[in-house]
Amino acid sequence: MAVGTLTTVPVPAPRVIDRRVAGGAMMLAPLAAIPLAAAAGLIVAAGIALGLPAIATAALALGAVALGSRGLHLDGLADTADGLGASYDRAKALDVMRRGDSGPTGVATLVFVLLVQVGALTGADHPISAVVASVLIGRCTLSMSCARGVPSARPEGLGATVAGSVPRTVAIAIAAGAATVAALIPGMDWWRGPLSVAIAYAVAAALLARCTRRLGGVTGDVLGAGVEVAVAASLLALA
Repeated sequence: MAVGTLTTVPVPAPRVIDRRVAGGAMMLAPLAAIPLAAAAGLIVAAGIALGLPAIATAALALGAVALGSRGLHLDGLADTADGLGASYDRAKALDVMRRGDSGPTGVATLVFVLLVQVGALTGADHPISAVVASVLIGRCTLSMSCARGVPSARPEGLGATVAGSVPRTVAIAIAAGAATVAALIPGMDWWRGPLSVAIAYAVAAALLARCTRRLGGVTGDVLGAGVEVAVAASLLALA
């Protein structure tokens, strides 16, 4: 479920999708995203070797990640922005998010977040390590967004399946593990990696809190939005 939902890698569908399977998929999200992170790192390495402009290399690398995830998280970011910007009425906001088309708020949010991601990666001293780490850190935050106690905004859909499916202790362990591994990022001061994890989690948590108050819980779109803002925050910290 983790690989099939979060990437375009062809895998057999799970025979049963229940809360145990859904929670496991969210916990394994960083591992499922390793091919995406590796592809982005290889593109950055190739761009450096070929002497391509840094901004073009960054755009190609992050574009490959978007392509490899079917644009799932970017779509969620746009829909979440449209919903939050459309109305303070919960039902109307959720209806806007369900439609699937992107309004001006969603488009503008996509542009701004992608500009931050590309700009931060362009300015990173160690762009290969930065893009690999940030792609994985962004997916680590999914376990926090699906931790016990986080409600679903709807009674159906991906959000309802995964909401509250991850034990809090496991979500905390994943965050601590991410910070520990990030301290080992090659070529960087040991504290830069953990700082990027902390900032990414803080930004994703702020969005999660806002959506929980406004929408009554999470949806699949909210989860995707959390990933994208976490990637942007992590790249900024590593830049």
